[in-house]
Amino acid sequence: MTDPIIIIPARMGSTRLPDKPLARIGGRPMVLHVLERALAARVGPVAVACCDVAVFEVVTAAGGLAVMTDPDLPSGSDRVHAALDTLDPEGRHEIVINLQGDLPAIEPADVARVLMPLRDPDFDIGTLVAPLAPADAALASTAKAACAFRPGQAVARALYFSRATIPWGDGPFWHHIGVYAFRRSALARFVTLPPSALEEREKLEQLRALDGGLAIGCAAIATAPPEVNTPEDLTRLRALLGGPG
Repeated sequence: MTDPIIIIPARMGSTRLPDKPLARIGGRPMVLHVLERALAARVGPVAVACCDVAVFEVVTAAGGLAVMTDPDLPSGSDRVHAALDTLDPEGRHEIVINLQGDLPAIEPADVARVLMPLRDPDFDIGTLVAPLAPADAALASTAKAACAFRPGQAVARALYFSRATIPWGDGPFWHHIGVYAFRRSALARFVTLPPSALEEREKLEQLRALDGGLAIGCAAIATAPPEVNTPEDLTRLRALLGGPG
């Protein structure tokens, strides 16, 4: 990989969990847990793309790198793109990892693994999938990836993503984890694409990339890291990572 950089988009305006990046877990704001995991991956520099002064101040006070972005940007991918242009106008970093700020328990090795699909020049974007129990495959809250790994294969092409139970028939189900490694040119193209009909129907941003002709490769990891989207999720993460705020 040529000079990857990790950018963590973080915003305070979550409707289900207000002020989410600063929610305290084990005595520290969640965004610092994610920053620590990203740095431990040792794939390149790490920055937080934020639009709130409070997040900027917390990250920089901890010795991290933060970049302020336009609060009106519509998505985390747009925020990552804007931060990348600010941090690296010369274009030194050809690969950028978009690491969600609500994955404080992600394994550093899994952060690094998202780069694996981009070893193949046919893929524009890399992402992660993890095995999904059949009983959980019907949950609309869980995004599924339609992909198939052949024996010994480390990367599989994403054919579709859905909240429905896909694919049909016997075989494994794959939980899609919203971590992405973009070729810089692919990210620049992605943020110019309009929302697609399937994206709006499924409420899954990655379908815009597929609709736009971008190829996504999936690398498998053992277990999906828990996301923090609700107060209940936060309670579970506090128990996992070391107590209350």
